[in-house]
Amino acid sequence: MLILLETPAGFALFKVLKEGKLSKPKDLWKSFTTVEKANEFVKLLDFHKFRDTVEALANSTAIVEGKVSSDLDTFLRKWVKKGKVDVLGVADAKFAGSLKEKLGISCSTEESVKEVLRGIRGQVTSLISGMPDADFRAMNLGLAHSLSRYKLKFSPEKVDTMIIQSINLLDDLDKELNTCSMRAREWYGLHFPECSKLIPDNVAFARSVLTMRTRCNASSVDLSDILPEEVEEEVKRAAEISMGSDISGEDINNICALCEQVVNLSEYRAQLFDYLRNRMNAVAPNLTVMVGELVGARLIAHAGSLLNLAKCPASTVQILGAEKALFRALKNKSNTPKYGLIYHASLVGQSAPKHKGKISRVLAAKTALSIRCDALGEVEDNSVGIANRLKVESRLSQLEGRPVKLSGLGKSLAQAEKYEPKPVSLYNPATDSTVGILKKRKKTAKGQSKKIKHTEVAELESVTETIRKDESIELGRKHKKSKKEKKEKKSKITKVNIQEISTDIPTSSKKSKKSKKKQKEY
Repeated sequence: MLILLETPAGFALFKVLKEGKLSKPKDLWKSFTTVEKANEFVKLLDFHKFRDTVEALANSTAIVEGKVSSDLDTFLRKWVKKGKVDVLGVADAKFAGSLKEKLGISCSTEESVKEVLRGIRGQVTSLISGMPDADFRAMNLGLAHSLSRYKLKFSPEKVDTMIIQSINLLDDLDKELNTCSMRAREWYGLHFPECSKLIPDNVAFARSVLTMRTRCNASSVDLSDILPEEVEEEVKRAAEISMGSDISGEDINNICALCEQVVNLSEYRAQLFDYLRNRMNAVAPNLTVMVGELVGARLIAHAGSLLNLAKCPASTVQILGAEKALFRALKNKSNTPKYGLIYHASLVGQSAPKHKGKISRVLAAKTALSIRCDALGEVEDNSVGIANRLKVESRLSQLEGRPVKLSGLGKSLAQAEKYEPKPVSLYNPATDSTVGILKKRKKTAKGQSKKIKHTEVAELESVTETIRKDESIELGRKHKKSKKEKKEKKSKITKVNIQEISTDIPTSSKKSKKSKKKQKEY
């Protein structure tokens, strides 16, 4: 039996010298405890060395995928022609099947073969001559990195860590700019309070202070490069009648130093935003088309990476960033939030308030598809994002009553078909069934029968209905007797009983007298 071993340096073909021990795979490890025992058990027949790392990666990738590379094909064919390959032991069953199909070699992947391969790998530097241990470890590490990078389809340009750090730094710069600019306005407002109201822009205010310094120099300084003409005239007019207090040169120097920091931070923020925009277009072009650079970068930073964001469903993308509101709503059993970070997207912002929930749901669904194309797709353009954005825009125009574009491509406008009402059939009373009523016939004197007309039947039905109504009314009246009537009846009954009792008493006495007279006569 021959054993095929793939190493970072090349392919090695070994021959098993003691095949009888293969029947006991659990005891095979004892044959590789030392170098001498390993040389007694197996022998190196041939070795094919790789020329460079590219060839090693190509052959290793083919074996991992269960394919036979061209180098391995030529290496094994010369031994097949010699007739020395009866059974070839390999580690992978799929790879064994492709070897048998292409070269016609019977391969074995039994447990004993795997134990032999494990033992050979433990003594590979001693079994293969001319391979130092340090070099073998370096080749093994390099091939492992190359193979893992190939399997993950890793690209050095798609580094979402740079995006995460950039957007976090951009948010920190915004906070710092607001803090420094507000401090500069309050500080300089002691000397020139009207200036902060006339110049709302923070950067323009800082540059104006650096150029003007004190308000006394406002009339002699040219601010046309910083401010419009109207604002410049108002600043110069306000400087002449300002109510601020005078300050020393040291104070104005410190204020100008703070304004320089504001200007430098704003310039660095603009540079950082350009870097972030370029990086987002390179890493996630479809996501950038859908929601913009800032919102897309915040989504990636919130999820941790682009791959983690691609694993999230559309419902999670929709409320990403509103976790506190979601759990508070679930706890209080109230309405859950409709959007999170995606609320700041331009498509959600330009929709009406009543349509923001629907548009955020549609946008999240299409954004999830675009994210997966960016993270796992092989095409690096933004065609998918453009098509998805057109679909969201068409849905938005449909909700707001604007002309709708077909299939999101804008080739033609949607034309709604006119509604044409169908003719309504009138009710025909002649189709009513009167079988249960019209069965009766009247016999004439001559024995002829006449059918009852419909008018007579209608009259009979109306009469019966009126009789039923009268009966129901009478029954209702009987049941709705007042309490007074019941009391009167009770009183009458008691009176009658009393009269009967009173009449009974004398009659009984008369009868008794008569009976006594009769007894005396006898």
